[in-house]
Amino acid sequence: MDDLRETTLSRIEAATDEAELEEVRLAAIGKKGEVSLAMRQLGGMSPEERKEAGPRLNALKDEITAAIAAKKAALEDAALEARLAEEWLDVTLPARAAFRDHTQGSVHPVSQVWEECTAIFADMGFAVAEGPQVESDWYNFDALNIPGHHPSRAEMDTFYMARADGDDRPPHVLRTHTSPVQIRSMQAQGAPLRIICPGRVYRADYDQTHTPMFHQIEGLAIDRDISMANLKWVLEEFFTAYFGRSVKTRFRASHFPFTEPSAEVDIQCSFEGGTVKVGEGDDWLEVLGSGMVHPKVLRAGGIDPDEWQGFAFGMGIDRIAMLKYGIPDLRAFFDSDLRWLRHYGFSGLQVPTLRGGV
Repeated sequence: MDDLRETTLSRIEAATDEAELEEVRLAAIGKKGEVSLAMRQLGGMSPEERKEAGPRLNALKDEITAAIAAKKAALEDAALEARLAEEWLDVTLPARAAFRDHTQGSVHPVSQVWEECTAIFADMGFAVAEGPQVESDWYNFDALNIPGHHPSRAEMDTFYMARADGDDRPPHVLRTHTSPVQIRSMQAQGAPLRIICPGRVYRADYDQTHTPMFHQIEGLAIDRDISMANLKWVLEEFFTAYFGRSVKTRFRASHFPFTEPSAEVDIQCSFEGGTVKVGEGDDWLEVLGSGMVHPKVLRAGGIDPDEWQGFAFGMGIDRIAMLKYGIPDLRAFFDSDLRWLRHYGFSGLQVPTLRGGV
């Protein structure tokens, strides 16, 4: 038995791969191995002989099993080290150009323009304010001086949230504009106030220039001496920074429940070859609504209209993105078409700077 032990352990130590090690295992403790055959002979021994030989054979089998396991682990470690040395790779190297071209992501035009607008208005002292997308009827309509018979409150224009039968609480809606954020900000911060409110809004409309969900940015400035002149300056500075050139504006009298007086704002443009060029030509394009905040809206926000006044404006982020980057169809913004995203996407946020502060 001692000879079997020495021979087997020597063969285990000399094994150079797992296949050779498996041959040693089978020869020693396999079903037909020498140790297994010796254990089968225990039945023909006397009790005294069996009492002596049994423990020795079991101990030998355990020793061989442990030696094989240790050698196998050593062989695996050696193989891994050899593979690492042979297949060494510098992970700090940049990816191949072809690989980068196919895997690099891009910034969506909406995100790009959102960041551009935020940066431009930040240079003029406007902070960013946010609010919930599911709003109460009061914040979305009543606080903004929108009467109950106004068309925007009809179910054909607004997405109302269904309530359980017997629930008599006022309805909730998917906000139709980010104006509720203005009310919440006035209630929370009071006056003076200067904020922009970018975010998603929802209306029941769908065509080339309208989608059920789109993005809007609104601005609000409240102080003691705010006037339409301040509003005009802010918008002209914004258009100049955003489009990268001087852009003439035109204010047309209009009506909005939440502002008085109210004005539609047009920007100078030309229509040539089926494309719109901003900042040149003799044509005009309406881009946003604006005006002085209605006294009832100020009161709803907890601000005294006899002491404070302000202006507000709102425009579509998607729409001004279409104007600046020549995107013809609003619906494509939300199709998740990778070809479209690669064409119109941005490799990084290139934010324009404003010429001066307020």
